[in-house]
Amino acid sequence: MSKKCAPSSSHYYKYSFSPLASNIPVLCLLLGFSSTTLSCMGFIQNCVRCESYNLGQKTKTVLFQSVQNQSNNNPKPIDPNSWPDKFPAKSHCSRCGLCETSYVTHVSDACAFLGEGMKRNIDGFEKIVHGRRRNFDDIVWNGISTGSKAWAGVNKNGLIADEARFGVMHSPMVLARGKRISGAQWTGCVTSIALSMLESGMVDAVVCIASEENVGKGSAWSSPKPILARSVDDVMRGRGVKPALAPSLNVMDELKKSPEIKKLLFCGVGCAVQAFRAIQNELSLDEVYVLGTNCADNSPTPEDAREFLRRSVPSISDEHKRVLGYEFMQDFRVHVKYEDENNATSVSYERIPYFSLPGDVAKFAIADSCLACFDYTNALADVVVGYMGAPLGSDSNMDQSYQTITIRNSRGAKMIENALGACRIELGPVATGSGSHEKIAMATVASDNIVQEMIGGEIKDQGMPRFLGEIMATLMRSIGPTGVSFARYSLDYHLLRNYLHIIEFGGEDGTKMVPEYARIIVEKYLTTNDSFRRLVQSVRSKER
Repeated sequence: MSKKCAPSSSHYYKYSFSPLASNIPVLCLLLGFSSTTLSCMGFIQNCVRCESYNLGQKTKTVLFQSVQNQSNNNPKPIDPNSWPDKFPAKSHCSRCGLCETSYVTHVSDACAFLGEGMKRNIDGFEKIVHGRRRNFDDIVWNGISTGSKAWAGVNKNGLIADEARFGVMHSPMVLARGKRISGAQWTGCVTSIALSMLESGMVDAVVCIASEENVGKGSAWSSPKPILARSVDDVMRGRGVKPALAPSLNVMDELKKSPEIKKLLFCGVGCAVQAFRAIQNELSLDEVYVLGTNCADNSPTPEDAREFLRRSVPSISDEHKRVLGYEFMQDFRVHVKYEDENNATSVSYERIPYFSLPGDVAKFAIADSCLACFDYTNALADVVVGYMGAPLGSDSNMDQSYQTITIRNSRGAKMIENALGACRIELGPVATGSGSHEKIAMATVASDNIVQEMIGGEIKDQGMPRFLGEIMATLMRSIGPTGVSFARYSLDYHLLRNYLHIIEFGGEDGTKMVPEYARIIVEKYLTTNDSFRRLVQSVRSKER
């Protein structure tokens, strides 16, 4: 490996300490504003989702009648145009794509939301994929780690990612940037790793999400199209985040008809990766690598994603502005990246405080399936790219900011070494953070419009006036959790909200799909937080 291209291995363990004593006030509740908006904290991070789950044995029998009646020798894919009504998980199907292929007969064992779903997949596959389970003892509460892993001694103040929350780690989570990827939404970490693997012959093809080409003007950014990429040009089509559900696995039949492909890289989010791992041994491949992304709260359709922007950021509807993508960022604002057709050489940003988003956008902008997901961190991927645990630069532009890379096993280490050797990525220090996250996580859950609707509370249609939203966002960035601690906040918020959803929708049967790590986090809040206990009791009472 060229020393000029890549930092030394010490970069995996280098970090700087800048602890802040934080006491996060429950600002949303004290001010009486609904952070609707925070129910939209989509932190939307590439590609797709695959979510749906069994609501009981009787429902399962009905849903799977059509699948079980098929002969395994002649499986019939489900017509994608019949989504979601004809799909096994109905409204909670996230279109991972499995049911649109001849592998549909595996759905009851592969789908992340049927039967025990994510519990079955994450708890069952984690050791098989990575060689061991995550260290459940290494978990941070109130800024203090109880960890006992090799580097836990330097994590006693909770400065780096804890394994119980973030999953198996071959080495600590690090900061990273992609290199030489023009047109990427961020700096192109995912694209860079994929390109280096294809260019070096490490893989023969890459499953990734491109943009649909045959759509209306300005709509390609929101319209995902899974492809089996075999060339550099194909992989480059996968640049950018597509904030809508997309059937990643629907190219599996194309793969089956391509016997020349023996080494594959699969790119996707947690639910799609879970389904892929379940059928991996059926694919007749010699080598398999999985590059995952963090993900939460995608829109059901491209149209819904565009409507979210139209309602939330009206100024972006100018016919001369071409949207390139958007993210829910660590500064408590939605960043919309666009270019002006009159000056296509420059990229601009519109930044809207979460708190100023319309109060009702979450209802249509977040897929039902995403409300039942417990795999934001992509537990079964070899390498995971995200951004919630990264610091946000002073200019906060996506294409200049760090992302995070989590290496889960030796295959993942090989993938990153290959990208470093090709000068495709650069690694920074270990990802760190500061501040407690529990109070703000619980405040967000309690004031969330989706949660309020569950318990019959007040739903506020309007967000804060823009100037108040800006003040709130600036204040929260100043005193709130940062870096890895912000990621903990985001993760806990989504886990707690989604736990309430599966109780509301599936009753106690729904809780059977909660993986062990998520159960531990939920139980902690149940035993230490009166507000969360009351919410759970209220939802359970309504369910009865």
